[in-house]
Order: sequence, then structure tokens, then C-alpha cells
Amino acid sequence: MKKILVLFLLLLTVTCACGKKDSNASLKKFIDKANNADSYTLKGNMEIYDDEETFTYSIEADFLKDNYYKVVMLNQTNNHEQILLRNADAVYVITPSLNKSFKFQSDWPNNSSQSYLLKPIANDLNNDTEKTFEQTNDEYTIKSKVNYPNNPDLKYQKITLDKDGMIKKNEVYDDKDTLKMKVTFTSVDFNCGLKNTDFRLEDYIEEDNEKDKTESNNNNNNTSNNTKSNNTTNNESNTKTNETKKEECDEETCKEEKSTCEGDDCKQTGLLEDVMYPLYIPSNTYLSTKDKVDTDNGDRIILTFGGDKSFVLVEEKAVSNPVFEIIPVYGDPLMINDTIGAISNNSLTWTKDNISYYLAGNDLTTSELLNIGKSIRVEDLTVSKEK
Repeated sequence: MKKILVLFLLLLTVTCACGKKDSNASLKKFIDKANNADSYTLKGNMEIYDDEETFTYSIEADFLKDNYYKVVMLNQTNNHEQILLRNADAVYVITPSLNKSFKFQSDWPNNSSQSYLLKPIANDLNNDTEKTFEQTNDEYTIKSKVNYPNNPDLKYQKITLDKDGMIKKNEVYDDKDTLKMKVTFTSVDFNCGLKNTDFRLEDYIEEDNEKDKTESNNNNNNTSNNTKSNNTTNNESNTKTNETKKEECDEETCKEEKSTCEGDDCKQTGLLEDVMYPLYIPSNTYLSTKDKVDTDNGDRIILTFGGDKSFVLVEEKAVSNPVFEIIPVYGDPLMINDTIGAISNNSLTWTKDNISYYLAGNDLTTSELLNIGKSIRVEDLTVSKEK
């Protein structure tokens, strides 16, 4: 009996040793690929969990050595697309539907963990001397610490690799062991042959300009085919149309958007139908004032909160720009629920459901900024007077 027990323990020890050796080999293959790749293209899906809500994205990421990155994120619920771009000039967050981009002087993505990029994942695995291994069939799950300075509630990740060192999945958890983010990798191509010219911001600007040129050429061709009589009729019709638009904009029923039209020049502006309020407010903090300002772009709501953790929340309708706009901002790109925003030491900027938000407070921590931003819903708060 003792001999059988000894043999069993010996077999178990050998099996564990082989499993650890195989997982280390798989890990080494992954790290070597991530650190030595000249370029790659990966595709996958990302799920972000916030309380009872789940936000799902499709992701396509391109990497070229010397810190060139392009990540295209498409929201599977509303088809809202955003692009994270890093080239030799700067880091950009591009929102094609609004025809604008935030511009950062940032070390993204090297200054924090990234759940969908290979080199930051490899860095996390390298830096954690206490990482653990688990084997399931021909796959290995490696648990390691993460570093999200702008989202400190995230504490560790579980990376799933196959025996060849190819990444299959990455799950990120908070300090309560709650799954907050999951990335499932569907393909990784290390032979994609990317070039510096694949990471130009100008490509997005040129596409818009080409579209304008095409529309302009089509209009010119149509005009040249009409007679002077038809031109006169069209001009009268356009004048009536513009007058109708101006009358419509004066009606109270124009809730979603309005046009400020002067002759042939029309500018889209936004009217906010609802005021959005944060459901999370730090203790001993209250709504003190609510102001509505009429700007050239439409309504602007300014909510001022007083108390121990005072802050300001500004809301306005997001309007697509006729010309591509680049907006310099401080801080770093950051995922906030179903969109990418910009976070600094005391401010958070983002656009969600066609509303642009700016949240700022010198007394707020990074976690409080995020919690306030994530909690914003259509609610009603009573304005309080400071005691």
C-alpha cells in the first residue's frame, strides 16, 4: 500500500512538473512573439461589464514597431465607431460620425495595461513574479497583476494561451473578483506587412475631403445639364426650402436638432431634450445650481455640485462638424462604458448617445471621476442650497 502511495505521489509530481514546464514554454513563446514582432494585425471581440449592463465591441488592432498603433472599435449595439491611432506625431481618438478627433501628447498604450494589445499584456506577465498557472487540456491560463493608473479598481487578469503561445482570451477582474472586461481573440496575423503610411491621420481627413469633392462634382454636373430656366426654378425652390427650415426652427416641436440658415449656408445645432444626472454622487455633495446656456451650437447645460467633493458637469448635443476638427486635450484615452474618452488628473471628457460631456473637479479622485461619469442617466435632482 505504501509503495502504491509513493508511486502515485511521484506520478503526480512528475505530471505537475511537466504541466508547469509546458505552460512556461507556452508563455515564453507568447512573450517572444509580442516583443519581437515587426508588425501584427489582430481581431477580436471585447465585452465590458458595468453592474447589470454589458457593452460589446468588435476590435481590429494594427501594430508596427516603433510604437505605431491603430485600434478600430465598433460598438455592436449602436454601430458607433471610434479609432485609437498612434503615429510619430501624437495619439488620436477619432470619431468619424462627428468628424473630429481628440489629440493627445501621451505615452498610450505603454503607460498602462491594455487588455487587447499584445506587448502591454506581455509586459504585465513579465513584471509579475507571483503569476500563477493553470492547465486545461491544451490551454494554459496565467493569472497576473495589472496596472491601470486611470482605473485603479482593476486588479488582475487571466490570460488564456494555447500550446503554441497564441493568445485566446484575456479576462480582467476588480478587487472584488468581479469580471469587468473580457477580450476574445479570433485571429492574430504576424505576417501582415504593415507600413508607416498605414497609420496616417490624413487618411481620415482626405476621405472626408474626397467625399465633399465628389458631392461637389456631382452637383456641378447636374447644374451644367440644366437650362437657365431650370436654374431659376431651382433657386426659387431652394429659397423657399431655406425659409421653411427657418420657420421650422422657430417651432417648439424642433426637439432633436435645429438649423440656423442664412441663404445657402445652413449650420446644424443641437437642442437637449433631457438633462442627464449622475446617480453616483460622493457623500456630502449636492446639486447647487442648474443653468441652461444658448450657444452657437445649441443648448449647453451646466450642473454645479457643491459640498465636500465639488465638481461641474457640462452637457451639450454632439454635432457633426462640416470640416474635420482636431481638438488638443490633456491626459490619456480611456474606455468609459461604451465609448472612448479623455481623462486627466481632475477632468473627464467623453461623448455618449450624441451628447458631449465634460466633468471636472479638483477634489475628485480618478475613481470618483469614473464612477460619476459611468452613473449618468436621465433622472431628476433637486437643486439644494448650501447650508
